Amino acid sequence: MAKHRASDPGASDFDAATSALANVTGNYTVDVQHTRIGVRARHAMVTTVRGAFTEFEGTAHLDATNPPASSVALTIRAASIDTGTPDRDTHLRSPDFLDVERYPELLFRSTEVQQLDEDTYRVTGDLTIKDVTRPVSVDFTLTGSAQDPWGQVRVGFEGALVIRRSDWGLTWNTVLDTGGVLVSDKVQIEFDVSAIRSD
Repeated sequence: MAKHRASDPGASDFDAATSALANVTGNYTVDVQHTRIGVRARHAMVTTVRGAFTEFEGTAHLDATNPPASSVALTIRAASIDTGTPDRDTHLRSPDFLDVERYPELLFRSTEVQQLDEDTYRVTGDLTIKDVTRPVSVDFTLTGSAQDPWGQVRVGFEGALVIRRSDWGLTWNTVLDTGGVLVSDKVQIEFDVSAIRSD
């Protein structure tokens, strides 16, 4: 995955939102090279395993003057899960978990967008995993907007949500001799999104 260039003036993952553009209304496409969809879960009750989906595509319509008119759509390739350990990734792709042969995609389609404050938006929508669809809400923070050196209008958002994987039929687990289970039911999904205006 491409990283922020060191030459970017003032580039920092910890900078506050810098919305340089007065109006970001328009249609956008997710910039896959500068976007991360991460996952994290507890393992053996003692540590956190982190990974990411590396293949996905998404679109959004942003309406700065009427946020409820905004919308988001995201498609993730289930087989692209990458935790840095091939054996674990193979298990996650198997029928015990994502069953990527039968269910190749994870889908999110927004149903409502609310503006909570100047830079925060709550996006509610339907998350589909293994053909099970359930509503979820994600609070996204606008981290900035700008015209990049190539003349493209770009916006950035960060957000996260916690789901119970069992709600989507991902129930495999192993009970530990010392109590507890091998893999937590709760999984956090993290979004660091860069999107480019397409109209």
